[in-house]
Amino acid sequence: MEIKRIVEAILFAANRPMTVKQIQQVFPEIEQPETIEILGAIESITEDYRDRPIELKKVASGYRFQVRQELARWVTRLFEEKPPRYSRALLETLAIIAYRQPVTRGDIEDIRGVSVSTSIIQTLLERDWIKVVAHKEAPGRPGLYGTTKQFLDYFNITTLNDLPTLQEIQDLDLPLDTPQHIPQEESEEQTTDEQDDKPQATTDDQEDIGEELGESATV
Repeated sequence: MEIKRIVEAILFAANRPMTVKQIQQVFPEIEQPETIEILGAIESITEDYRDRPIELKKVASGYRFQVRQELARWVTRLFEEKPPRYSRALLETLAIIAYRQPVTRGDIEDIRGVSVSTSIIQTLLERDWIKVVAHKEAPGRPGLYGTTKQFLDYFNITTLNDLPTLQEIQDLDLPLDTPQHIPQEESEEQTTDEQDDKPQATTDDQEDIGEELGESATV
């Protein structure tokens, strides 16, 4: 019972998700409980909060307390700063990286049919949603981009396997087999304000994937 109380306090006070190993290391070395004891405490705490407005959630980086998703829109009213709104182009770029990783900037441009704005890549890097995981054996050795644990945490999922499949997106009655003929600008490099970026032409499926990711973001 004492271990459970300590684990709950640690997770409540932490300002980031905590792994079992990280929780264990908070204890003095001679008092560290076994991994199985911490997991048991976490399971018991999760059950205690099952019917409460706050839940203990496992995400990619570990365990964290958070407001239940269905109550998030009420809690956001406490904060003056509104959650950032991301452009369609940014979400499409993120979706391509998530579903096709690892990919180069050139790969993304081939799929979307337009140049990828440097500011979009920079925003994703600054948010720590993507990172360069390797370099392609090609002239110039372009960087290969992949998603991070922070990306999974933000969208409240544990692994990439939790992303909706293309079949699930098709089940939303969004046509993936008909190209969307949207007038496209010559290049996104001309865009100076990400918030005002216009929708661009995309490949058949990535347009709807971007929307799905955008709707999945949590507070």
